[in-house]
Amino acid sequence: MSLYLFLNLASISIPFLYSFEKRMRFIKYWKQVFFSISIVAFIFIIWDILFTSQGIWGFNEDYLVGFNILNLPVEEWLFFICIPYASIFTHYAVCHFLPNLMLSSWVTKGITLVLIIVLVLVVILNSDKAYTFYNFSLLLLILLYSYITGNGGLRTFYISFLVILIPFFIVNGILTGTFIEDPVVWYNNNENLGIRLGTIPIEDIGYAFSLIYLNIILIEKFKKRELQKINN
Repeated sequence: MSLYLFLNLASISIPFLYSFEKRMRFIKYWKQVFFSISIVAFIFIIWDILFTSQGIWGFNEDYLVGFNILNLPVEEWLFFICIPYASIFTHYAVCHFLPNLMLSSWVTKGITLVLIIVLVLVVILNSDKAYTFYNFSLLLLILLYSYITGNGGLRTFYISFLVILIPFFIVNGILTGTFIEDPVVWYNNNENLGIRLGTIPIEDIGYAFSLIYLNIILIEKFKKRELQKINN
């Protein structure tokens, strides 16, 4: 088994098993969750294919099974299923077992506004760096949407994301070269800020936030639509 495949399967295994836990019963939302994951994965995989073809990032074959689809390792395809599922489960577990753990509306708006201002500056000043520009532009659009629409999901997601970052730093740290001789996923530093948290490019934090929170937004919309159908 390749290291990348092992990390994918290890990431999803416990969250998937606990999805059947009687108190939370996360599995009851399987349609909304997997529909959302499919939509978001489609967007990110297109992005991935383009960036891989342009040499903005790439993969070390020593850690892969060697089977590619559209020039992406099969492990990379699985990444957009396993990691979002594990992260989404973690978010909803925090919401379920700690329902009162959320930021106030004004604190949430304040954090979001500060992030928007910082991201605008970073995007403007780094339009020549593809990963930085497109990654933080997407995050900027998501935060602008949430700020303008008054989407309340960030009140809990800002907190649950801090929890999600714990396994994220472990898994992504290994993928980018922590504890191993060479990275599983390499980056062209000419296309990013060159700022790393350990071995992890700082852009990956924004990438993870966008990947997961887009799923949360869609899941909540699908859940609301399903509830409306039932009530009607």
